[in-house]
Amino acid sequence: MVRLRGGAAAAALVLFVVGAGISGCKKDTTGSAGPQGTAAGGAALTAVDSLTVKGRAPKTGYSRARFGTAWADTDSNKCDTRDDILKRDLKNVKFTGGTCKVVSGVLDPDPYSGKEVTYKRGRSLVDIDHLVALSDAWQKGAKYWDAGKRIALANDPLNLLSVDASTNRSKGDGDTATWLPPNKGYRCTYVAAQVAVKKKYGLWVTDGEKAAMKKVLSECPGQKLPSGGNPTQAPKRFTAN
Repeated sequence: MVRLRGGAAAAALVLFVVGAGISGCKKDTTGSAGPQGTAAGGAALTAVDSLTVKGRAPKTGYSRARFGTAWADTDSNKCDTRDDILKRDLKNVKFTGGTCKVVSGVLDPDPYSGKEVTYKRGRSLVDIDHLVALSDAWQKGAKYWDAGKRIALANDPLNLLSVDASTNRSKGDGDTATWLPPNKGYRCTYVAAQVAVKKKYGLWVTDGEKAAMKKVLSECPGQKLPSGGNPTQAPKRFTAN
């Protein structure tokens, strides 16, 4: 992985360890500084078996508002979550009005497509993706959480990644069984991050999702499970509808 970018606010985010792999899941040398973690979590492939398997619950009742206001400053560093992730993942970052508001930078390369994407505020060429989509989380356990845990998931750096907007829009709320990044060299890293998020928050997976996770990670059995990120409860001052 590339090193962290973008100032002191990102210093609390630890390095993501990328394991070596084969057959399209080789060691990732083309992704941005994505969700952060250490080797302490062990092998991602082994961790898949620790996830609870259930059927997908109905989407009834889901809305983005159930996960709080978008990009809440849950880590209390006085920068919103979106800018924190942009600072972490982009190169050549420029700010306005201090060191929080990112106005430009380069995603080089975009982990999902492998191409270079120039970020300029307001042009919508870069998304901050929830690796585990909030709608997917809702249908696999988050529906039953309190607001603080849902807000934490929505703003956890472990679950967030700067990516090419056009590529990300094809994902929707897909899980590993229904969507993988076109950049095959990033798939092991991507799936390991999803496993890590689901394990950290106690989200379940479907039979098809578990099988898809194991299929990808069997190509890179040394892939480490990332860890870290924010606590699983947001500060009580944050609320959700």
